[in-house]
Order: sequence, then C-alpha cells, then structure tokens
Amino acid sequence: MTARKTSLASLILLLTLLFAGAALAVKPDEVLADPALEARARTLSEELRCMVCQNQSIDESDADLARDLRVLVRQRLVAGDTDRQVIDYIVSRYGEFVLLKPRFSLRNALLWGTPVLLLLAGGIFIVLTARSRRSAPAAMLTAEEKAALDKVLSN
Repeated sequence: MTARKTSLASLILLLTLLFAGAALAVKPDEVLADPALEARARTLSEELRCMVCQNQSIDESDADLARDLRVLVRQRLVAGDTDRQVIDYIVSRYGEFVLLKPRFSLRNALLWGTPVLLLLAGGIFIVLTARSRRSAPAAMLTAEEKAALDKVLSN
C-alpha cells in the first residue's frame, strides 16, 4: 500500500470513529421503516436537547430520556404531525430549554438584552458621576478651619 492510500484509509477510519457515537445512539428498534420519515425524525432529533446530558442532542445521547424523546418524535411523525407540530408538542411538555436553538421571542430578547442594558446604564452612570465631580467647585475652608489647619500643619 502506498503512503497516500494509507493516509486516506487512516482518515476514513478516523472519521468513522468520530461519527460512530451519534450513529450508535439511535437503536435499530427505533428506526422507522419509511426512509423519509426517518430522515425527518433524525433532523428533528438533532434540534432537541437531551435533558440529562444538556450539551448533546437527543440524536447523539444514550440517556434513557433521550431514547424516550426519540421514540416520541417518531410516534408523532407516524401519527401525521408536521415537524413544527412535533417540536411544539415537545416544547409544551418540556419547555423551551429542550430546544438546542431557542426561538426568538420578547422574553428571550429581554433575557439576552438585559445584561447589555445594565452595562450600558452602569457606564452612563459612571461617566455622569465623573463629570459632576470634576465640574463641582471645591469647597472653600472657613477662616476658623483654615486657622485650625495651619495650626496642625505648623506643629
């Protein structure tokens, strides 16, 4: 075997091992007979978060809950639900946290925008406070205070 064929074979083996985890998560008894429905189920499963693993989709996770969600997705597809209806059904049961990519809503915009607004308000407050301190005249000492200060400093 030439060096080029060896490196190509090594690359293929590496890629196979790299993606084997996701392929092993979906059990053969979960796979639908209809290839089109199975493709939709896999696409939807990649969009849903495993509530146990939290950084994996249910398509990649071996957790029991992820398996239950994969089966649920397939049941809803077989029942005739659209992709949107399947996602809405699962979100209604588990909340928006189950989505790997949250939907854009006013609530989410406030959640992500509040820290920026607080930093902006804090920056404005610091600038205005610094300006007011700089422009305020220094308080003058009274004659009694000046005499007391001179007495302390002369000792």
